[in-house]
Amino acid sequence: MCILNARCIATCVALVMGFTHAASAADILIADAKSQPESLTVAPGGVLIVGSASTPFIYKVPSGSSTAEKFVDASAEGPGTFFFGMLADASNNMLWACQLTPVPNTHPVQRHTALRGFDLSTGAAKIRWDLPGDNSTCNDFSIGPDKALYITDTANGKIYKLPSGASTAELFLEHRTLMGIDGITFLNGTLYVNNVFFNNLYRIPVDAAGKAGTPVDIWMDQPVKGPDGMRAANGKLFVAENGSGKISAITVNGDKASVTVIKEGLKTPTAVEPAGDTLWIAERGAGKAVSMPMPK
Repeated sequence: MCILNARCIATCVALVMGFTHAASAADILIADAKSQPESLTVAPGGVLIVGSASTPFIYKVPSGSSTAEKFVDASAEGPGTFFFGMLADASNNMLWACQLTPVPNTHPVQRHTALRGFDLSTGAAKIRWDLPGDNSTCNDFSIGPDKALYITDTANGKIYKLPSGASTAELFLEHRTLMGIDGITFLNGTLYVNNVFFNNLYRIPVDAAGKAGTPVDIWMDQPVKGPDGMRAANGKLFVAENGSGKISAITVNGDKASVTVIKEGLKTPTAVEPAGDTLWIAERGAGKAVSMPMPK
């Protein structure tokens, strides 16, 4: 029995604070430390879905669990197959994923990549669209206000657009400044992308007819290093900096932006995913999915 003295009260407070911290943060190993989770997303019911950049598997972690289960197995696609971008599209019961498969006997290595659509509930294959060209890098995607899926191709400096209900994407924009394009998201209806090669952030203007214009460079008040996965929430852009081990929140004001570091000391963070009051992070270098309270 605990007698209500100062020491006991302090202990109880520490326990409550410990439980509160545990409830607001998670540290989940995805298979093993070498799984290289490149991207992640959250499905309805709080199910965490995580792709692997070192295996042909996509994993899921049920809400409240800390154990990753195999959800998609693409080992039949060819040796070396792995996954980049992940995006839960609840309105269509679809998990969008970027699948990459090395081309045998190519030096330097080339890859054939595909946009894959899997049933969000069962993992069954539904849609496949192969990116054009002998070498491509399907990296990430975002759903626009028009309900279309916008897809980045890092190797070729391109953005593709898959209209809602379509099974074949079309070229939306190709531009020299997009060589190295990685993260993509919409903030307040405006399209933003980053460049993992050159550490830049761009706004993509779109006219009334839906045609993309020349990317506009957004000046940031401090450097970001290796901007990778990027998502929008609470009026800000959240970016994983794979080159600095940081997660940053970016507030855009016209053609300028302010950068605030909200977490650091991570091992190659490559993705962020806002989910309610939680921000999930893919820590590729540690083989983990970790979370933190969503900044206000």
